[in-house]
Amino acid sequence: MIWTNPAETAFSALSQAPIVRFSLLALSSIFFLVDPFAAIPSFLAITESADPLRRKRMARKGALTCFIVLTTFAVAGQLIFKMFGITLPAFEIAGGLILLLIGLDMLEARRSPTQETHGDKEEATAKEDAGIVPLGIPMLAGPGAISSVMVLVGQVPTLWHWQMGAILGSIALTALVSYWVLAAAGRVRQVMGETGIRILVRIMGLLLVALAMQYFVNGLTDLGVVPRQ
Repeated sequence: MIWTNPAETAFSALSQAPIVRFSLLALSSIFFLVDPFAAIPSFLAITESADPLRRKRMARKGALTCFIVLTTFAVAGQLIFKMFGITLPAFEIAGGLILLLIGLDMLEARRSPTQETHGDKEEATAKEDAGIVPLGIPMLAGPGAISSVMVLVGQVPTLWHWQMGAILGSIALTALVSYWVLAAAGRVRQVMGETGIRILVRIMGLLLVALAMQYFVNGLTDLGVVPRQ
């Protein structure tokens, strides 16, 4: 008789549950692309002359903007697909390409041009309030995060399906964590250090590249180019 650990069996069964697998996929893909840790240096530069209260207010506005933008694309995703006649496989391949480019930049511990272009930081520093632009969009809710949300929404049968709840929950949790990280950006950088942040960004980049390749495979499988396993 082979003895099995009940806790290990229960965990294995839970991890195979569709709702858990999809929720983890949604949370990881959205959070890795928003990546508030990589935005810390730019955020601190933008708010260099701001007092702690104003810095928190700007972080809150940026996180709220990120939540509103990603939620809007999540809710309107199916309509956008129908309006422009875009198929899910086409968007999976296009989204995978964007994710791959962002992931490769993250592997080098640098911000992707899709999230932060040259001059954004300098322009934001001169602004009275940069919480919405460029912090909320495109630094947090950039093309990569929007593409990821759209690919996830393309897999949802109806607007009221549980998968939509998982996507919206992942967006809300990501926005909340982004606020916590940016509101305490000074302390986070002090605790983790520049090296720690770069290591974390590289790990996220590696996982993002793997996720991008999975999107490619899914798109090619849906097109019938790659046989289903």
